Amino acid sequence: MTDSVSVLPDLAIEATGLTKTYAASKKMPAKQALKGVDLAVPRGSIFGLLGPNGAGKSTFINILAGLVNKTSGNVSIWGIDADKKPREARAALGVVPQEINMDPFFTPRETLELMAGFYGVPAAERRTDEILDALGLGEKKHAYVRQLSGGMKRRLMVAKAMVHAPPILILDEPTAGVDVELRRSLWEYVRKLNAQGVTVVLTTHYLEEAQEMCDQIAIINHGAVTACEPTPKLLRRLNYKTLVVRPETPLDAAPAAFAGMDAIIRKDGQLAITYKADATTIEQLLAKLRESGVKIGDLATEEPDLEDVFLALTSG
Repeated sequence: MTDSVSVLPDLAIEATGLTKTYAASKKMPAKQALKGVDLAVPRGSIFGLLGPNGAGKSTFINILAGLVNKTSGNVSIWGIDADKKPREARAALGVVPQEINMDPFFTPRETLELMAGFYGVPAAERRTDEILDALGLGEKKHAYVRQLSGGMKRRLMVAKAMVHAPPILILDEPTAGVDVELRRSLWEYVRKLNAQGVTVVLTTHYLEEAQEMCDQIAIINHGAVTACEPTPKLLRRLNYKTLVVRPETPLDAAPAAFAGMDAIIRKDGQLAITYKADATTIEQLLAKLRESGVKIGDLATEEPDLEDVFLALTSG
């Protein structure tokens, strides 16, 4: 990075009081897309930024990238004030947008060389072939972009963002519409980059992906941050679990001992009992089952996943 920041910052990105209001037009009323957003992305983390469509995620990313002017607030990127030194701050970012946008008549190698030139990377310091090989594009580096599959074009978008070795990589819906194999290979590469010290900011609608990948997750809704916590802590927000019992003898209905509780017979014949983890123990539930004469063939517990938490924080 630049010499002006000699000590690595604790926060890769810091936004305080960030607002954005789009002015009214003939077709659209004024809209406040961001409402005083405070976000801190720790250096070296994989940070998830989740929210429904229109929640403000893209506006936030576009402000970081310099594509949208904020209305108010402050943004620091890699310890650099984005207002005072915008070019220096944004050079610390590699942004992979949702849209695939490349010249179809360039080859992948030409595309990366051109991008490296835009960032002023000296020829001797360029890692074009290394990046293409790492993303499985080495054999296609001399083919025209228009000849690449959709998945290969998506990988090339990631490669473009990495040509100047930025310490922060922003992935905006990077696996939308791609196959399982590509998703797996892309995440392997992202994990490798993260292990090398690259901070990753990820937006995705695949919530199981975010739950598996991210150290910390922020959920934004209607332009405001509704949660920003380490992933395990966020998952504990919903204080309930479900005990799933397969009775040896099929049940027609949940035993009377569970009246007043959320107990149902599922379509597969299993009894599912949802309970508050801080108010009821599994032993108490098992005691009720014994009292009801239910013989257990098998049992398991289910815990809320990120989708449950996401819906609880954004619905309504």
